[in-house]
Amino acid sequence: MTNKIFTKEEWTKALQGLSDSYKVFVPVKDGDFHTFKPMNATKAPDFDFQNTRLSARSLVYPQAERMFEYSLDENDPEANIIKETPKDYSPQAIVGIRPCDAHGFKIVKPNFDNKEYRDPWWIQHFESTVLVGLGCNQPCSTCFCASVGGGPFNKDVLDVLIYDLGANFMVSGLTEKGEAFLSKAQGGKAADDAAVKQAEALATEAAKKVKADVPTDKLKDKVINDLFAAPFWQDVGFACLNCGTCTYLCPTCWCFDIQDEVLGKQGDRIRNWDSCMFPLFTLHGSGHNPRDQKFQRVRQRFMHKLKYYVDKYQGGVQCSGCGRCVRYCPVNIDIRQVAELMNNY
Repeated sequence: MTNKIFTKEEWTKALQGLSDSYKVFVPVKDGDFHTFKPMNATKAPDFDFQNTRLSARSLVYPQAERMFEYSLDENDPEANIIKETPKDYSPQAIVGIRPCDAHGFKIVKPNFDNKEYRDPWWIQHFESTVLVGLGCNQPCSTCFCASVGGGPFNKDVLDVLIYDLGANFMVSGLTEKGEAFLSKAQGGKAADDAAVKQAEALATEAAKKVKADVPTDKLKDKVINDLFAAPFWQDVGFACLNCGTCTYLCPTCWCFDIQDEVLGKQGDRIRNWDSCMFPLFTLHGSGHNPRDQKFQRVRQRFMHKLKYYVDKYQGGVQCSGCGRCVRYCPVNIDIRQVAELMNNY
């Protein structure tokens, strides 16, 4: 494993020098929030943040993605033939992604890449992406990554991990893909033992700062129908606005809708993010809606994340503990409290 020390200015220059090999996405201050944007010379990356408002999932799983295209022009010899839209799978690097968001890709992967079904677009986007994580020195008060299989410096899924040592970054290659990325980053010097020990101490201290202890240990033993019929769902869903904020911010949500868009004689078939919180999400063509009541949609979200996923994949809950849904829910619905209700029911 390669450990290199960069000053923060050297690291920015190193990233700028990688533009010939990768599309580099970095956190940039955008108004009151940070968001991942392509590296460019006009706006420097800002690594002094707790987390981005949106996770980086859209860089692997776009919010809107053209799947197929077709012509409706009868003079076109290929009229009415649906063809796959060309896509860009060139190498990209997401630099500064938090470990909880990287862990989110591990949670999502069984849905897009399993024995029964492999989504070619998600897989190729993911496999062409280098995840360069930034450890959390100061986890948010709403973070609970350590309760769901992660941690402030969790290395799962990451190819490279950055330790913020103050004036310098220590950058560690974790996988072959990460080592290849780091070998192309010009500048820096080999980390000495003192820097490595400082980084290890930083990770140990950060883990102690995650105070939330969200119980999930009993969920796999619960009877689905018992949880489904539990009496607390009306109370949990009472304040919900069905705004969908929780699902759009979540790094582990994957619901989508497919729509055809036609302009003139050209058409596109597009996959768009959707949300189980929306009333139209389960509306049938017949007009019947099996989840026409608000509490049913709220129940679906939590049952899927904390029970259905657990039973199907046997690998923990469908949550990386980033805490975004807790921070940004306009009516203060808290997944940590719901997990406790379900776990102890």
